[in-house]
Amino acid sequence: MDCGKVESVLWSDESKFEVHFGKLGRHVIRTKEDKDNPSCLQRSVQKPASLMVWGCMSVCGMGSLHIWKGTINADSYIQVLEQHMLPYRRHLFQGRPCIFQHDNARPHTASITMSWLHRRRIRVLKWPACSPDLSPIENIWRIIKRKERQRRPKTVEQLEACIRQEWDKIPIHKFEQLVSSVARRLQSVIKRRGDATQWLTWPCPNFFEMC
Repeated sequence: MDCGKVESVLWSDESKFEVHFGKLGRHVIRTKEDKDNPSCLQRSVQKPASLMVWGCMSVCGMGSLHIWKGTINADSYIQVLEQHMLPYRRHLFQGRPCIFQHDNARPHTASITMSWLHRRRIRVLKWPACSPDLSPIENIWRIIKRKERQRRPKTVEQLEACIRQEWDKIPIHKFEQLVSSVARRLQSVIKRRGDATQWLTWPCPNFFEMC
């Protein structure tokens, strides 16, 4: 990855968001007599409702979100690229050279996806495996998930609305800061010899102020 070209990269990623139940992070001690009291019971969900969200960003700002309510495969991923990535690539870079980044998930590396990218003449940034430390958009997901846990949406509809609202609230200077941090991310990974860095192990001191 050429650190001198990070400002020409359109970063993209998917992330899973879940509807949470109960009092997150809080523990209550009850007396033995209260253990069967209905008011002391809390429902739990084996498989909470969830959404898979795709987004893209650059130093110029963010694109639109796409929210999946089904499974992700190469065909559906290509549709997202056509409907969201291409328009925002043109909008954010205004015809300037651009490199598209995505990770090595199967829908991204499928032969039909690679063929589609080749036909569209889209330059793709080579991406190492297991490298969330390097992608600045991972920090955006963490910020939104923190906000989502604070708001605690109770339905999938509320969750979707929350994600979209928090995405739109992120100021452009956050994207500028995150993209400018890529060189430091690379240095940290090299120093750690590929082990986890502070960009992945969070929360760290002043994490959200830093990002």
